[in-house]
Amino acid sequence: MIRLKLLSFSLCFLAASSHAAGVVGQAGLKETVDNTIQPLMQKYDIPGMAIAVTVNGESHFYNYGVASKDTRQSVTNKTLFEIGSFSKTFTATLASYAQANGDLSLADNASKYLQSLRGSSFDGISLINLGTHTAGGLPLQAPDNIENTDQLMDYFKHWQPAHAAGTYRKYSNLSIGMLGMIAAGSMHMTFEDAMEKKLFPELGMTHSYINVPPGQMQDYAQGYTAKDVPVRVNPGVLASEAYGVKSGSADLIRFIEANMDASRLNRKLQRAVIDTHTGYFKTGEFTQDLIWEQYPYPVELKRLLAGNDPAVIYQETAASRLNPPLAPQADVLLNKTGSTNGFSSYAAFVPAKKIGIVILANKSYPIDQRVTAAYQILRQLESQAAVKNRSSGGDSKHLSH
Repeated sequence: MIRLKLLSFSLCFLAASSHAAGVVGQAGLKETVDNTIQPLMQKYDIPGMAIAVTVNGESHFYNYGVASKDTRQSVTNKTLFEIGSFSKTFTATLASYAQANGDLSLADNASKYLQSLRGSSFDGISLINLGTHTAGGLPLQAPDNIENTDQLMDYFKHWQPAHAAGTYRKYSNLSIGMLGMIAAGSMHMTFEDAMEKKLFPELGMTHSYINVPPGQMQDYAQGYTAKDVPVRVNPGVLASEAYGVKSGSADLIRFIEANMDASRLNRKLQRAVIDTHTGYFKTGEFTQDLIWEQYPYPVELKRLLAGNDPAVIYQETAASRLNPPLAPQADVLLNKTGSTNGFSSYAAFVPAKKIGIVILANKSYPIDQRVTAAYQILRQLESQAAVKNRSSGGDSKHLSH
């Protein structure tokens, strides 16, 4: 009887201790997020921000400020932000999904799927090249005089690469834009329908859009330029494919969690999500996956900042093909930035540690500030994961400080 009482007391004590540790951990995490985000908002006069973090499959949300200076509506988990080039990760996932479904092969050349480009330079440019910015020097944006798809196809038909495909990385909206066109076309859908009626629902993202419906416009935040001018994205050719997603922190952290644990997805989508983590080229500070940029883990902040320097967007960098491609890794940090004129985003996650973060803002502010903020918060997430891991008898590695 005494042993039973002692056992009962011990179990109650352990349960209470575990609960207390959880409360302390959440309080510490909130303090870290507050202390990181609030000074950032003040420094850059950011009207509103939404932060979502995930640790061991548990999501936490931290909302700050307003979605609009005019309406003073508070930011929530459902506030829609323009996520800019973070959208490219969804385009890559769609292309990978089309491959898993047998609609296309990423190893094929682009001209196989766009008949008007047969006999052009795209006979020697694969879909992998398009998804890794290694097509040979496609520009960041389409020339100003291109206003429709026919004009765009004519431009592509006469475009000449500066380098052989796969030898240089040059960040390009046109590159991923073409991949998005091909992926949706192979599925016999418009890109917008492929995303809104197929990919988002199957990912469990119920409040994400390319074109925000009238009934959801009340959730669409107002963006602001660095000079506080109200602005929203002005769609151009391939805007939907390259930087067109509008979403909230609740849906986006769900996407990050799916990237770390795809087991809740259908079999083909599991394969598609995982395959976007395949490493195809070593370039500069990181390995280029299908849009995702991958760093060995643990990683130093200075390396992340170098890899996310604006020069990486505007300048070409020599690329070395990985042969065979690097299979998806766990001990890595994957990240992607995004911006439109009035919004900023950043996402990062570490599969081995089951930690991830999404940072959204309705104002344009520097990339290095986003990366640094995320890094500081991830350090706290890692500490929480380590505590939980030790309590279950596991091991832990750490971010380099």
